[in-house]
Amino acid sequence: MAFGPPPPRVEPTPRWVRARADGEWVADSHRALLLSWYGPDRLPTYCFPAEDVRTDRLEPLGDAAIELRDLPEELSAANGHWTFSWDGRVTWFEEASEVHVHARDPRHRVDAVPSERHVRVELDGEVLAESRRPHALFETSLPTRWYLPPEDVRADLLEPSPTVTRCPYKGTARYWSAGSDDVAWSYSNPIPECPRIAGLVAFFNERTDLILDGERQERPQTPWSRR
Repeated sequence: MAFGPPPPRVEPTPRWVRARADGEWVADSHRALLLSWYGPDRLPTYCFPAEDVRTDRLEPLGDAAIELRDLPEELSAANGHWTFSWDGRVTWFEEASEVHVHARDPRHRVDAVPSERHVRVELDGEVLAESRRPHALFETSLPTRWYLPPEDVRADLLEPSPTVTRCPYKGTARYWSAGSDDVAWSYSNPIPECPRIAGLVAFFNERTDLILDGERQERPQTPWSRR
């Protein structure tokens, strides 16, 4: 089964959106657009009308400030708007909350649901984890992820990895590897909107074998399938 990003779109957002750089607000708008697109160097972002941007303060930002031009027809509403990079040179805010990684798409859902399914995770025939008390995490455009209590995971078969990632929908994750590959991760302190997965461990079902209620699952094809 293959998973891919949704089609690109642009739409108004009701959120008060601001961007801050070098101690001052460079954009402040109640009429920003949400540009949802995915691909190389493309993640969802907010776009500001030029009137809501301190264009006289953008020169020090260099390529962190981007004026959108010549967009495809379906995204043309964002032409003439400004956006900024999400690499740390600019700090983004929705209302009074700082936003990390990229803009949050309101059509992107993350639901963590307690389950009584029997989940077993194997790699090369060896059981890495087995649980009858998982949480199923259903996330738009991604395969179901099974978050397991750490007591049900063979920690002796996993090595802490230096990998750290951040997700605007879940928080900061740290990883474990088996062999040369990262195969599992956990959010010790997820964002307030996703508390149920705190401290639980999930495995890449692209890189391990998932057996669900006794049935071996096909490995999905996603951007994480590549090692």
